[in-house]
Amino acid sequence: MKIIRDPEKISIETGKNKQLKKRIGFVPTMGALHPGHFSLISRARKENDIVAVSIFVNPAQFGKGEDFKKYPRRFKQDIESCRRLGVDLVFLPDRDNMYPEGYSTFVNVDNLSDCLCGASRPGHFRGVATVVAKLLNILHPDALYLGQKDAQQAIIISRMVKDLNFPVKVKVLPTVRQEDGLALSSRNAYLNKQERSVALVLSKALRLAETLIRNGQRNCGRIISRMRQLIEKNRPAKIDYIAIIDPEQLKELRKIEPGCLIALAVKIGKVRLIDNTVIGRV
Repeated sequence: MKIIRDPEKISIETGKNKQLKKRIGFVPTMGALHPGHFSLISRARKENDIVAVSIFVNPAQFGKGEDFKKYPRRFKQDIESCRRLGVDLVFLPDRDNMYPEGYSTFVNVDNLSDCLCGASRPGHFRGVATVVAKLLNILHPDALYLGQKDAQQAIIISRMVKDLNFPVKVKVLPTVRQEDGLALSSRNAYLNKQERSVALVLSKALRLAETLIRNGQRNCGRIISRMRQLIEKNRPAKIDYIAIIDPEQLKELRKIEPGCLIALAVKIGKVRLIDNTVIGRV
């Protein structure tokens, strides 16, 4: 496994592999790797000749007052996890590598970036789209692996890839959960024991919505109302948003449609968590 910090050097390395007709699978991360990341890496390992993982806590996607400084950084453990999972290339740039002095170019995906999490975190998805665009330009992968847990992020990146004609296949894999239903997230590490228990309300609310739909409820407003009632009974949970939307334009729906996305963001104390589910046939 090669660990490379310089963008030019890793671009040369991936270029050599492309010349040899080797297929490159890429998993972008901010580190603090957990089994959700492992599932992406494992799929990439099965489907490609070369697996590349980036570990970069991207300052451009953190707003004022957010947790950039305290975001978990476990680079040594992350590198060992990559080694164990058979990763070939680890890209470990620093801030100056990615945003040198005078940097002034950003990517913004209009409409999709200003709703849901984008409404609560202005500029967040501009930072996400920018860093992913840079990583794709640097590594030139054939396949990009993302997690469904960050549904809006995956939708935005998929749109950017399509709009800017990046020659990469985007693959979005299912959310990985702990046995009790909590979606895996690096930010779960911030939760104390009581908050960890309360955090289960996100997945419980989604399961409630699924049950209501199976039982014939199609009115989105009524489903959201029931979800809201459930969450509000669990302090210190505070709802940021609950939305039922179409998965392409992120427009809110009035009635349940096949393939619609139910997404929510809830603050548990000071920790903001997100989760979602995709509704199949109705």
